[in-house]
Amino acid sequence: MEFLSNDMLGPTVAFALVMLAGLTTFITAAFGAGGGLLLLVVMAFMLPMAVVIPVHGLVQLGLNANRAVMTFQHIDFKLLAYFLLGGVVGALLSTQLVMMIPLDTMKIFIALFVLYLLWVKPPATRQSYYVADSLYGLFTTFLSMFVGASGPLVGSYIYSKGYDKLRFTASFSSSLTFQHSLKAIVYTAVGFSFWQWLPLIAAMIISGTLGTWLGLKLLKKLAKERFKLISKVILTLLSLQLGWQFIASL
Repeated sequence: MEFLSNDMLGPTVAFALVMLAGLTTFITAAFGAGGGLLLLVVMAFMLPMAVVIPVHGLVQLGLNANRAVMTFQHIDFKLLAYFLLGGVVGALLSTQLVMMIPLDTMKIFIALFVLYLLWVKPPATRQSYYVADSLYGLFTTFLSMFVGASGPLVGSYIYSKGYDKLRFTASFSSSLTFQHSLKAIVYTAVGFSFWQWLPLIAAMIISGTLGTWLGLKLLKKLAKERFKLISKVILTLLSLQLGWQFIASL
């Protein structure tokens, strides 16, 4: 991994990223998903791709950890344990491939899979949910190393479990917290220099903490069915955006 200095980051761009972190975290906290991918897309316009995925991952680690703490009592810890178990395996598998996988090709597969989970009723299966949780943790953690924002993929899976709005937000945030922790470990292992970006990352996390607090205030006022509809629409639009990015790259 090439070391890149953040000297390229002017005060205007830095301020814009800090404000954007607050806005996108508000969106995720209030409507269940969407902020992480939006932040990734905008960061890709402002920063070199060599730093976007690791820096975005560390910011998302802090933001999701804040949201998980604020909704701690609603976390599905069984889901989290099996998801993390699979995630560790996925992270280990990714260490040899993190610099080799083409990003654009994966986007279309993620988009199609999210749309399937959201809009197609899955067939009946005898497979243990715990096995499915572990496999999904492996699959999404592996992919997150290459595509950056796995939120729509994780969110669509947790959405399919039919949780209420606070249980969904808590389980979603805690799952992503551990997934981004694994990503930080992998990128540190392959040589990315996080310390140069820590001031920006810290400022974005602080801004995002305020966005989380405001978003959760709105979440508690949303009717359950309206929340589920908004979450489904946001995840669908983000999946279509991923598909469009793949088409545009051809």
